[in-house]
Amino acid sequence: MQDDRGVLIIDDDPVHLQIYGWILKSAGFLPFPALARSNGVDIPTNQSIDVVVLDYRLTGGLKATDAAKLVNEAFPDAPIILLSDLYGIPEDIEPYVKSFVRKGEPEKLIAAVKKLARPSSEKTAEPAASSN
Repeated sequence: MQDDRGVLIIDDDPVHLQIYGWILKSAGFLPFPALARSNGVDIPTNQSIDVVVLDYRLTGGLKATDAAKLVNEAFPDAPIILLSDLYGIPEDIEPYVKSFVRKGEPEKLIAAVKKLARPSSEKTAEPAASSN
């Protein structure tokens, strides 16, 4: 069953974007890949993003903290899941992230997205509640 919860995936490797996009799509989410480049990342601000998956080690001049700041500006309510081959959350990115998942653990990634993404029922109920 297709879910309407959008997941922004930020990585500097197009192959990783495809892999994680496929993993999240197979779990029913709507993945939105965003390729990180040395001068920035194109964040799809015209999409509904419920959670962000951010790679920590980005190549070039863009740092994960820079990407996290851009995400917070575009989607202030979207929690960030840090994805890395490290064994923990580095101090510089800690204030920006709600969860940490090691690369190569797709089940944990799906579980973290399910936990942090706003339930679909809340999204559909929200417009009705605000029309009163």
